[in-house]
This record gives sequence, C-alpha cells and structure tokens, in this order.
Amino acid sequence: MPDTPDALTPAQIDTFVTDGFVKIENAFSADLAAQGRAILWRDTGCDPDDPSSWTMPVVRLGGYYDPPFREAANTPRLHAAYDQLVGQGRWIAPQGLGTFPVRFPSSETPGDDGWHVDVSFGLPEDDPNDFLSWRANVKSRGRALLMLFLFSDVGPQDAPTRIRKGSHAAIARQLLPFGEAGLTLRQLSADGYASTAECEEVSATGPAGTVYLCHPFMVHAAQPHRGTQPRFMAQPPLMPRDEFDPALPPSPVQIAIRNACNLNV
Repeated sequence: MPDTPDALTPAQIDTFVTDGFVKIENAFSADLAAQGRAILWRDTGCDPDDPSSWTMPVVRLGGYYDPPFREAANTPRLHAAYDQLVGQGRWIAPQGLGTFPVRFPSSETPGDDGWHVDVSFGLPEDDPNDFLSWRANVKSRGRALLMLFLFSDVGPQDAPTRIRKGSHAAIARQLLPFGEAGLTLRQLSADGYASTAECEEVSATGPAGTVYLCHPFMVHAAQPHRGTQPRFMAQPPLMPRDEFDPALPPSPVQIAIRNACNLNV
C-alpha cells in the first residue's frame, strides 16, 4: 500500500499477529466523539447532569448512521490500518457504528460480562432466532476485524472491555478441524473458553478517539463499571468484501491464523 505517516508500523502489525490486537490513539477526533456522545445521551433517556437518572448498569443502543459515527469509522488513519491488517480492497467501508453498550456506574452486575467470541454467520439448518447457534469458522467468514471505538475516556474503573491477549490463536486451533461449518457460539463457549484461561488479561482503556482493532477470534468480555462517569463505546465488525481467496497474499489476520495452526509450511 502507499506509504502514509498514519499507517501502522511493522512492529504494530507484528504485535497484532502475535497478541491479536493493536491500539490506535487519536484514530478519530475528540470533537467527533463529543458529537457522538450527545446523540447517544439523548437515546439513553438519561440526564448527563443527573446521576440519579442512571438507574441501569447498561443501556444497549443499536446501530447509528449519523455523520459523526460514519466519519469516526472512516478516517484516513483507520482506512490505512484496515488496508494493512485485512488487505487493500478486501473490506467494506463502515456506513455507521454499533452496537453501543453504554455502561453506567453501578454496584449491580451487568449480566452480560461473560467471556465470548463474536460470531458472524449461520447455516440454513440453524435457528436464526437462537443467537447461540450463530457460528465462526477458521476462515472468519463474515468478519474481518472486531473493533472497539471509544467515544468517552475509559480508565481502569470505567468498565473497559477485557481482552485475553493471544487468545485468537487458541480459537483458530479450536476451529480448524471443523472447516467451513465452523462451531456455534454454544459449542465454542461450552467449556468457558478454558484453552484461553491462562492468557494475559488486558483492559481496553484510552482517551476518547481511541480504537482497538482486534483479530475476529479475540476472546473478550465486559465488566462492571466502578468509576464515576458513563462509558460510551461501539463494538462493530469490519466486514469483508469477499470470501477468503487463497490466490491473494495472506493478510495479517490470515497470517495469525496460519501461524496458530502451523500452516506456514
């Protein structure tokens, strides 16, 4: 790809392959983050100046296509990073962002804080209304990246997403024997992701405008909010343009899978 000062460095790409994620600060502007928060605050039904209105530990909002969200997802810096991690011409520019699990300071357990992998497709025989029947396969059909967009400052107490560093490799090995059909979320989670239990845990913290680009097999989880200000974050996929093409040079996403499965021979 053309040289650009905003592209990821070779060291960052190597880190992505090994660890399964890369953190990009200033991926979009603080002004866009503030514009997005204003829209999200409106839709939570809560008053930003009245903590007594923050009665739920999490308010889950759907996809958003307003200009601040489209622009945040499509900055030149992020486009360059998408090219480097997924491959030029192999991804679809996001038309918006979502979902947004807005997390509020609370002593309650949010109820959605278990470890998981994001799944992306179903088979004709699967029940489309049963989310646990959705699947992932070793080619990561239907998902090029998992992305975390921070629309507010997120510190260690502000319910940052938990990431199991390097867990993408264990999931790749787990999926390999099951080919195109892959495994359902129910099957993947049956043992509580025991193969990744020893992975180092990293918190997705940073100032508003930070983006974490993660391997689609990354095991991650929410956690309770023990801070003072609500946390606003989007967790969209980056969608692939086409199915895996073995005629093309492997992208870092694919190299990570091949390395994990000892297929680079």
